[in-house]
This record gives sequence, structure tokens and C-alpha cells, in this order.
Amino acid sequence: MAALRYAGLDDTDSEDELPLGWEQRTTKDGWVYYANHTEEKTQWEHPKTGKRKRIAGDLPYGWEQETDENGQVYFVDHINKRTTYLDPRLAFTVDDNPTKPTTRQRYDGSTTAMEILQGRDFTGKVVVVTGANSGIGFETAKSFALHGAHVILACRNMTRANEAVSRILGEWHKAKVEAMTLDLAQLRSVQHFAQAFKAKNVPLHVLVCNAAAFALPWSLTKDGLETTFQVNHLGHFYLVQLLQDVLCRSAPARVVVVSSESHRFTDINDSSKNLDFSRLSPSKNDYWAMLAYNRSKLCNILFSNELHRRLSPRGVTSNAVHPGNMMYSSLHRHWWVYTLLFTLARPFTKSMESLCGQASPGPRISSSPASKG
Repeated sequence: MAALRYAGLDDTDSEDELPLGWEQRTTKDGWVYYANHTEEKTQWEHPKTGKRKRIAGDLPYGWEQETDENGQVYFVDHINKRTTYLDPRLAFTVDDNPTKPTTRQRYDGSTTAMEILQGRDFTGKVVVVTGANSGIGFETAKSFALHGAHVILACRNMTRANEAVSRILGEWHKAKVEAMTLDLAQLRSVQHFAQAFKAKNVPLHVLVCNAAAFALPWSLTKDGLETTFQVNHLGHFYLVQLLQDVLCRSAPARVVVVSSESHRFTDINDSSKNLDFSRLSPSKNDYWAMLAYNRSKLCNILFSNELHRRLSPRGVTSNAVHPGNMMYSSLHRHWWVYTLLFTLARPFTKSMESLCGQASPGPRISSSPASKG
């Protein structure tokens, strides 16, 4: 076959040899399809074997995938200074058999965000990730950006946010990524962020509510609310309300709220089983940092569930995720005792990439099959 000859490999599988007038092509997200130039049509199934195939592995070193003005995928060999419409990986395809039963689990606790998104094309999709300058937020933002999404890092510290943007661009110079100011401890900042985002006149397909505070000493925000409650829950609640119209116009869209299993170790009911809202923003005398964190995470889940109930009929889904226990991120930085505990647990916990693999949000968005040869 031409593709095998181009890759410098022998054609040893005559069954897969294409009939005269047929050409093998690939979509941007790695699926193989076949063009019949005689009848000017395309199809997913091999014209001889009837099998569907997808590309296996990454592009060889020095190669890059591009798209021409007609939306056709082509490949650039930077080492030999040449271009081709033939995917150099066509010699390494695997059969796709979606109906074959299997007991193998596709993903597990060590799966990374990059593995979750492999083969998915988010070109044209807009993603906002709060607290994306480090930890889970950064890995999530990077994974989306490296798969073609326009990613906005919504962060309080713009110096660190811009450094995070540079790190992503260092991995792929064509990544569409930017930073915007968002301080969840100030409701006015949340309002300004929403206004600035809407001024861009872009859709919003995925909103990841990731930013969080942990083990903070008692303090009040400028809005007069306990800081952990406002940063972890109320700020995100307000952000979603302000961007709700954009999410609905962009449907299908998704909100992902990064919560925690620690929500199980608290409640927000009083002795009469009624909601006690005073617990959500306690006074200094009633404050315990871990309990404040647990309650904010419980609020995250209640909010996500109700948001899904209200907006799913309009095409906006909401999910709350628990990424993993004792992850070694910057979350524990406010108290040395927690830093020590997290450090001791680090050899036995997941990597940040694996944590993001479990928290990696978003519907599968892939390229459409070609309809003409």
C-alpha cells in the first residue's frame, strides 16, 4: 500500500490492500476512513475486509498534524521538510470492534488525563478551569489545550497563571490558552470575570469548578462570609449563575464540580433536620478548618445535583467528581501539619496526572466522518 511504502515498511498484509481507485485517510482524532475516487464517496469500513480501524500510537518524532483551508488533515515532516496527506502511522492501525464483549476495564486509578482524552478532538470547544495555575486544575487545563480546546485559566494570581500558560505553550506552541483574573473570595471579581468572558462573544462548552481552599484559619472575605465557604462553594455557585445563559446557548455543555469524599463526614442540618445555614459561614468560635472544608464539599455536591436537574433538559449536564485522597498538590500549604501528612502519604497516592484522569471532564467530541471523497 502507498501508506506503508511511504512509511518505509513492507506490505505484508495483502488482505488489507485497497482496490484500485480507493484511498486510505484519517480523521483528525485518529479514525481511518476510505475514499472511493471513482464513485466520489467515503466510508468507515475497509472495502475488502469490512473492518473499522483507528490509528495506534503517537506521530513519529518530528511530525505534526495540520488542517488545510478545506478542513482536510495533512501531516508535516519537519525533519525532511515535506508534507503529505498520508498519516505516517497508517502502518500501525488496530481493528475497532465495538460490539465485541470484554471484561477488561478501560480506565483505572492510574489512567492519566491525556489517556482519557486520547483520540478526542476539542477544536472549537471553549473550556474554563478555575484555579488552573497548579495541581489538578493545571493538568486538566493542559490536557484540554493539547487536544485543541480554547482553554481559559481562571486564576487569582495572574503571575502564576501566566507562568502556567507559558508551560502549556512550551509543550505545544499552537495551543489556544489564556489566563483571566478570577478571585472567588471576592464576589465582585466573579462578576467582573463573567462580564469579561461574555465580552469575548465565545461559547462555553465545559466549565470546571476546581479552585479550592483547605485548612485555612478563620477569616472573613470582603463580602463578610467565611473564606473557605465562599472560595469552595459560593464563588463557584455565583460564577455558574452568571454564565448559565452562555452554557445553555452553547449546549451540549457541561459543568464539572471538583468535590471530595470528605463531604461524607459532615451535615448541614440542625437537630430538627432542617437546613441550618449558619453552619455554612460559622463564627470564629464555631470554626474548625476541616469541618468547614467538609461542609463546602457537601454544598458542592448538592449544588451540582440540583444544577443538573434544572439544566439537563436544556442540554447542560453537571457532575461532581472526587479526584482522589491525599493528593500532593498545593491544597495543603496553609498548615505545616497537613503538609507533613500529605508528604508522608505521597508515595502511596496517585500522581497528579492520574488524579486528573479521574477528574477529566467533558463529553466525547470528535470529528465527523467525511461525506465526500
